[in-house]
Amino acid sequence: MIPMAIDFTLSPELEHIRLRVRTFVDEVVRPGEAKIGDPERMDRKEYLSLLLGMRQAAKDAGLWLPQMPKEWGGMGLGHVELAMVQAEAAKTSYGPFVLNCQAPDEGNMHTLLHWATAEQKEKYLRPLCDGRKMSCFAMTEPEVAGSDPTLIRTTAVPDGDEWVINGHKWFISNARRAAFAILLARTEDNPDLPQAANTAFIVDIPSSGWNRVREVETMHGGTGHSEIVIEDLRVPNANMLGGRGQGHLLGQYRLGPARLAHCMRWIAQAEMALDMMVDRSLNRYSHGSVLAEKQGIQWMIADSTMELYQSKLMVLHAAYRIDQGLDFKSEVSMAKHFVANMLGRVIDRSIQVHGALGYSTDTPLAHMYQHARWARFADGADEVHQMRIAQRTIAAYRDHGSTRTATGDLPV
Repeated sequence: MIPMAIDFTLSPELEHIRLRVRTFVDEVVRPGEAKIGDPERMDRKEYLSLLLGMRQAAKDAGLWLPQMPKEWGGMGLGHVELAMVQAEAAKTSYGPFVLNCQAPDEGNMHTLLHWATAEQKEKYLRPLCDGRKMSCFAMTEPEVAGSDPTLIRTTAVPDGDEWVINGHKWFISNARRAAFAILLARTEDNPDLPQAANTAFIVDIPSSGWNRVREVETMHGGTGHSEIVIEDLRVPNANMLGGRGQGHLLGQYRLGPARLAHCMRWIAQAEMALDMMVDRSLNRYSHGSVLAEKQGIQWMIADSTMELYQSKLMVLHAAYRIDQGLDFKSEVSMAKHFVANMLGRVIDRSIQVHGALGYSTDTPLAHMYQHARWARFADGADEVHQMRIAQRTIAAYRDHGSTRTATGDLPV
């Protein structure tokens, strides 16, 4: 037999990490979440004490910051390895936060590690990695399509050693908790390429001119998506992140792996919904048999199982391409589109199998369903990803006379 490089098994060391994360989630995070319940009804000091206690437990267990290099206090895991951690941690609401691998901080950490100067890393990346501060990423605007950053209207104008920024942002996740923002603003009037118009800046919060006017209420409530009005905000030139005109490039660098990290967490949620679906089918008796013996229910279980399997393979392959330094844009785009839609379908089927119980808030399914709907437009709407996937497939055929390179460039 000719040896093959494809291997879906984990090394004993990585399997040990995966099981440690699972045990930690079961023994530390789930009991902590049970004590918290609704944080709005809980004493603030007690709430923070529980959260910080769980985070300290993660540090003590050696499960802190899985996505960052060891020299920054992390576990030094690659994207394939991170997938297994996220898929375990995100079976709870607080799991990724407890391990310090939650959005948007995770994506901002990767961005600062790659783009920031040594001084910027010490001032902004170090406290993120230590868990002492939180951050946000300010790109989306209400007046223009969020999926097209070349349309950004927020402007940054040079004035001596500073930049004066004016504009309007919204759906800026985590802004109310953030100590700083990575903000994209237009600095070039007539660039040779539309993608070279924007520049990224690090904005300290609070700052004069950074005005958080409200929390945008969503389907799942007002949980940290802010609208920001920016008026004559002054940012020192030393706070430019990356080069002038490189904001679009920086944003795309950040969003690719961030999209895949979302997929990893969505897989965890979908797997939990499928587990609940099967458990319900085995324990609910109706019309002469348990639900698990009824073909209509079996089809929902089967469809969900197949889609979850597809999602796992897509995420693992896209993560492999990132780790190997290969182009991953198309694979991440396809994974993001498919996994986001899979998440909604699996949760919906689980609700259906649970009946009125699933529609109530007595199980986590209703809350999961509210959160899942945003997945189809966050970090790129379905239709934008479909457009890009189609463009790359057409280009592959034009260049090679075959679409094979557009479908994962796999050896089959």
